[in-house]
Amino acid sequence: MSEQEAKMSVCSHHEMTNHHDFGAVERLGELLHIWRRRFVERGELAAWTERDLNDVGLSRDDVALEIDKPFWRA
Repeated sequence: MSEQEAKMSVCSHHEMTNHHDFGAVERLGELLHIWRRRFVERGELAAWTERDLNDVGLSRDDVALEIDKPFWRA
């Protein structure tokens, strides 16, 4: 095999290698998990009783501000 053929073989092999960025997939999965958790937790918060809210020092207005946020906002 000539030097040129060897270079082409290495380049071709390297270019054909699968270079997925699993870090990006993991970050996306984590973001979706956070969004889902916020959605669920805000739904649970909306169901709290006045007694529950008093126990933690929140008012119904505090709850309204929180549950009106879209799931992507912290």
